[in-house]
Amino acid sequence: MSFMRADMRLRVILLLVCLLTVTSAAAGAGHPDAHLRVGLTPVFLDDHVNFLRSWQNYLEKHLGQPVEFVQRKSYREINELLLRDEIDFAWVCGFPYVQHWHTFQLVVVPVFKGKPLYRSYLIVPASDHSTHDWRDLGGKVFAFSDPDSNSGYLYPQYHMHQLGIVPTQFFRAFFFTWGHRNVVEAVAAGLAEAGAVDGYVWETLAKQDPQLTARTRVVARSPLFAFPPIVARNELPETTVERFQKTLVHMSDDPQGRALLRELNLDGFSIEKPELFDSIHQMMLAVPSR
Repeated sequence: MSFMRADMRLRVILLLVCLLTVTSAAAGAGHPDAHLRVGLTPVFLDDHVNFLRSWQNYLEKHLGQPVEFVQRKSYREINELLLRDEIDFAWVCGFPYVQHWHTFQLVVVPVFKGKPLYRSYLIVPASDHSTHDWRDLGGKVFAFSDPDSNSGYLYPQYHMHQLGIVPTQFFRAFFFTWGHRNVVEAVAAGLAEAGAVDGYVWETLAKQDPQLTARTRVVARSPLFAFPPIVARNELPETTVERFQKTLVHMSDDPQGRALLRELNLDGFSIEKPELFDSIHQMMLAVPSR
């Protein structure tokens, strides 16, 4: 009997340990000592180590807990980390966001030139004076940025579909650069004869590295789309999401926050509704295959 009682006590203790472990994991990011993991997609920030350190310090100061930036080379890698709950927040593209409406929580949308909107740019080498629109690209080598990018892949696919252009038959060749800056560099170096790039990234590079963008020319600009948002994993506690959201929205209210926003070439962050991304969702549905 004493052996059975001891065995029962052991089982109860193990059950309590398991319950405490699960509860601790669920609370995770809501605890002030837990790291908030923020995923960054491959935009021009890849080489800005000092900026990321300053932004990390700013966020930690205002959130009152450690912050860790997680960088990957493709949008898909960041999306998968978020879907597996291995990061808490991520700056993603509008295309993956509309693919995961019910999984990603919309936190904030960056404000660029006074609006939470941006465009896709079609660029060619600056020496190319004969290309005036998409129809002039037949037989050329084209650079897309990323298969999960709205400005660098979905919109170009949609626009070409509207024009009756089939990329595999139209271009001599095309490839992915896995980064918007990489598209600009590929076109500037002549590795590609044209490319699709995030207009915000091109405009920001024009300020930070004007010699690079001067070797390219913007041929066409897309309609305005919802800016790539910052989202949260679905299971993140509401209080954690609200604190992070409030911290980003109020960056424009103090000098240090405004200085960081200037480096990002942004006016700030705003709270928007998912409907802002409807046009991207409609394009996704309209493109027959990707």
